[in-house]
Amino acid sequence: MPVESVFPRLEALLPHVQKPIQYVGGELNSTVKDWDACDVRWALMYPDAYEVGLPNQGVMILYEVLNEREGVLAERTYSVWPDLEELMRKHEVPQFTVDAHRPVGAFDLFGVSFSTELGYTNLLTALDLAGIPLSAAERTEDHPVVVAGGHAAFNPEPIAEFIDCAVIGDGEQAVLEISEIVRAWKAADRPGGREELLLRLAKTGGVYVPGFYDVEYLPDGRIARMVPNRSGVPWRVSKHTVMDLDEWPYPKQPLVPLAETVHERMSVEIFRGCTRGCRFCQAGMITRPVRERSITGIGDMVDKGLKATGFEEVGLLSLSSADHSEIADVAGGLADRYEEDKIGLSLPSTRVDAFNIDLANELTRNGRRSGLTFAPEGGSERIRKVINKMVSEEDLIRTVSTAYGNGWRQVKLYFMCGLPTETDEDVLQIADMATRVIAEGRKVSGSNDIRCTVSIGGFVPKPHTPFQWAPQLSSEETDARLAKLRDRIRGDKKYGRSIGFRYHDGKPGIVEGLLSRGDRRVGAVIRAVYEAGGRFDGWREYFSYDQWMECAARVLPGYGVDVDWYTTRERSYEEVLPWDHLDSGLDKDWLWEDWQDALDEVEVEDCRWTPCFDCGVCPQMQTEIQIGPTGKKLLPLTVVGK
Repeated sequence: MPVESVFPRLEALLPHVQKPIQYVGGELNSTVKDWDACDVRWALMYPDAYEVGLPNQGVMILYEVLNEREGVLAERTYSVWPDLEELMRKHEVPQFTVDAHRPVGAFDLFGVSFSTELGYTNLLTALDLAGIPLSAAERTEDHPVVVAGGHAAFNPEPIAEFIDCAVIGDGEQAVLEISEIVRAWKAADRPGGREELLLRLAKTGGVYVPGFYDVEYLPDGRIARMVPNRSGVPWRVSKHTVMDLDEWPYPKQPLVPLAETVHERMSVEIFRGCTRGCRFCQAGMITRPVRERSITGIGDMVDKGLKATGFEEVGLLSLSSADHSEIADVAGGLADRYEEDKIGLSLPSTRVDAFNIDLANELTRNGRRSGLTFAPEGGSERIRKVINKMVSEEDLIRTVSTAYGNGWRQVKLYFMCGLPTETDEDVLQIADMATRVIAEGRKVSGSNDIRCTVSIGGFVPKPHTPFQWAPQLSSEETDARLAKLRDRIRGDKKYGRSIGFRYHDGKPGIVEGLLSRGDRRVGAVIRAVYEAGGRFDGWREYFSYDQWMECAARVLPGYGVDVDWYTTRERSYEEVLPWDHLDSGLDKDWLWEDWQDALDEVEVEDCRWTPCFDCGVCPQMQTEIQIGPTGKKLLPLTVVGK
């Protein structure tokens, strides 16, 4: 059946909403393929507003990978703001893609990438607007297969009811494999219906279908076991790992937004994975092993991306970009190459022990010199040993002293509150560190006109990390600890006015904690919050802690559990965790041993440069750490003839 654009109906609504341009599509480098010429069709979603979703590298990469494949098309959809949602419901306009404004419900697959668990209610909004039943069990073969991915999909149990399947790990090869399975099933006239298609996906061992697993509980509420309920379905599902990033130089044609977005730059992922071993960091754990993109591969991507977009800034992305084995040559080579064009370079926050002034100068040579951001994470030496953030206060002072002495005037320090074993004193030492930073900055710069901003987030224990067993600090304790820190900073007459203080209260962290370590029973809370009007929980102006707690108090007692059971309770080694059947490659015994090392305040080195610590990833995934140096140089591009 022909699938018509809903734009004629949508266009009449746009004058009545804020930022209508985010819904019109037509961005530079976007793709619209012939519907009838393709036999596998994906709608890809980042479940947040356009301004957050469009720059997302994961969706942008999959969009291009899929559209390059003959017979496959991919279009994008984002969460609509409540003003448009209300009008869409009133005028019966379904969830649509921004590329060709086709209804999401008409696609074969609906892929949703979750960077954070706070996007779950937005998923339900999109499903409902698309006319797709919220419960996977109620869908027929006329509905898209709903596929979850992204970091939050490493524990998809809280949304198990709402998704058909989940893919953990890298998506590039996975989406192509899924596409071929769907193509073959459709070509054979859909044998066995939706169930057979999901079974074919599950039997690959790399696609998790929650409906094919039953959960059994103990009388005290803990999980007894998770059991496949179909033959041929694996007991454990493995993550996907792309080993050679140079073979996947995406995005080649980055999207250029029409409306303002959170990142106005072209980004290149310079390596994937991290072996620093920060115990709180889920991203660092689940993306192992480290795989570097070569210096020439980075150079080619930057060159093509800039030509395709016209951006004036390049972000060199990874979890710890200054750790790339050739970062100095990458930064210097790019700064040389684009000196005349004034193309700026940027890194995400830099590790204190990876920073040097030469690198900083190269990054700012062609662009503006903004503030520097460092992430000590913990306020005291003791707590940094617990979290394996091997940075001493002397390292930090030496680094910021160098920065202030070389003309920088602003430094931002990022910390967490609520880390395991943390005390009030550990947090109050953040104030002491900030005053030392200001004092040192004034001394080396000879000026009082310098700033240090302290930014603090609440710690949330995450699956597949050594802290997955840890108790979470309650919101009341988090707020009380941060209030003491605020008073300590503001009470400092000599330095307090030079220290900015930004923090989030503990309430969003409790909801995130409920969702990040939740099991299938939490799905009823998500549904209740959605039905009560919950949307955009990652946005302060829309998030309602009271609404979440009211819904949880109404739903969870029926299962014999409550919010504290999921958040502030410590887990034991014997407990079956909701994500144990999803194999991130990390050995559970190794994670437990690292948790014990944390309690003993024992640090562990970076395994890139030391003997293996047996985390399990390389043998389990049949992979290995891939780092340089290549020995090659990034030569400036020259014009050959006219």
